[in-house]
Amino acid sequence: MDSLETTVAGVREIGTDAVAIDVATPEGFDALPGQFVRLSATLEGERVSRFYTVSSPDTDGTFELTVSYDPTDGGAFSEYLLSLRAGDQLTISGPFGSDHYEHESRVVVLAGGPGIGPAVAIAERALADGGTAAIVYRDDEPLHEDRLAALAAGGATVFVLEERGDLAGAVADVLTHGPGEQAFVYGFGEFLADAERAVEAAGGDADGLKAENFG
Repeated sequence: MDSLETTVAGVREIGTDAVAIDVATPEGFDALPGQFVRLSATLEGERVSRFYTVSSPDTDGTFELTVSYDPTDGGAFSEYLLSLRAGDQLTISGPFGSDHYEHESRVVVLAGGPGIGPAVAIAERALADGGTAAIVYRDDEPLHEDRLAALAAGGATVFVLEERGDLAGAVADVLTHGPGEQAFVYGFGEFLADAERAVEAAGGDADGLKAENFG
């Protein structure tokens, strides 16, 4: 897929060791919440690319990427992203991925760590489209707390759990098994495995999940 040149519209802190990068939407680019893009840059003479999932409900004018980082071991690409400021050039390609929102009437999104980015985006879009939404989020240092609060105020069911919180109990509370319901999972491998077990314990089908493993 061809690369597109665009600019950074803004960078915001969204929690401990995490930022949201707002990207100006290039002409002809469109993505659904849960799809991802590839960012590319030349660092120390080497072309480097990383994938990040869209964390805004739409791509009208701008779209958002949620980036978490380890301040003790960030790496060259993380340092590059954290140095970005409004107006800086950015190279993207995409969108990629099939495990994204597709106008389902009810969405249940299970998220760990930076997986909360696509989770809030999917829930916001579902509510805007007239559907219903639930989020179960597990993290000791939650991100996007303002958007989670707004979703709860807007009618979504939101559970924010500590790292050792009762994932299975929360999942059982939000899965209805009704027509039009789709469950999503976003996070790192260990969380995905826990989420699949929780869905099966609640009588759901783990094979029917739309899931993205962040590594």
